[in-house]
Amino acid sequence: MEFGISFKSLNIIPFKNISILGIGWLGLPLAKMLLAEGLSVKGSTTSADKLPLLSNAGIAGFQLKVAAEGIVGDIEAFLALTDVLVIDFPPGLRKDPKSDYSGAIAKLGRAIETSGVKKVIFISSISVYEETENFTIYTEDHKPNATSASGREIISAEKTLSQNPIFDTTVIRFGGLIGAGRHPVKYLAGRSGLANPLGPVNLIHLKDCLQVIKKVLENDIFGEEYNAVFPLNPPREKYYSEKACEAGLEIPEFDHSKSSVGKIISASKVMRELGIEFRAGI
Repeated sequence: MEFGISFKSLNIIPFKNISILGIGWLGLPLAKMLLAEGLSVKGSTTSADKLPLLSNAGIAGFQLKVAAEGIVGDIEAFLALTDVLVIDFPPGLRKDPKSDYSGAIAKLGRAIETSGVKKVIFISSISVYEETENFTIYTEDHKPNATSASGREIISAEKTLSQNPIFDTTVIRFGGLIGAGRHPVKYLAGRSGLANPLGPVNLIHLKDCLQVIKKVLENDIFGEEYNAVFPLNPPREKYYSEKACEAGLEIPEFDHSKSSVGKIISASKVMRELGIEFRAGI
């Protein structure tokens, strides 16, 4: 199967219809996993060219674009008869620094209110937590405190969804995503002057991302927050140097002239409450 991931149907997810807003690197294998469980899956893309890919995979495809200015596409049909909505589209601030992600989520929230959807999974990010010189260990008991533009936008989006009384939202904050040909060492290899050599890495493999989402669905857990990263946090310089060597890439060079900042994300809650065992490694 594509992505090198095989799925075995257990027929224990207590829902029939899942809609995934944002079929991409994570959304597509998630959809395929759910289809293997016997569920009906709708998926959205912003590109008409990708609709045949969804159809060929057995996904009911919709072309949708959610923005603060409005939602382009048939959002009503996409949300109709949906048991659980998975929201998985990024802020996009790197490509468009003026993007109003929180405004887009607010617009989406109003559409969800009138749709009848009662359960939402919001795929968020650990970027809601600020990096510090003492490498703060963050659990879900810590209030998100990011000061970056993207971090503040995601914090606002989380609040918009979590505080809505019409539907229940579980927020899953993933660390840096790896797997299926994706790894940050590819972009760091050969570079010099990289900051934070001692800063801890907080990564999670695609397989473990799917495991976390599946556990939330299986246990019908909504109205919660979960941080999800592999529970080992080696220093950036050590980790990426080793990974570059393993991949036959040029070792990146880090700048030690300034103090490192970073953070450690605890996955203790997701391991304890959902029984997650991180098997894929980093």
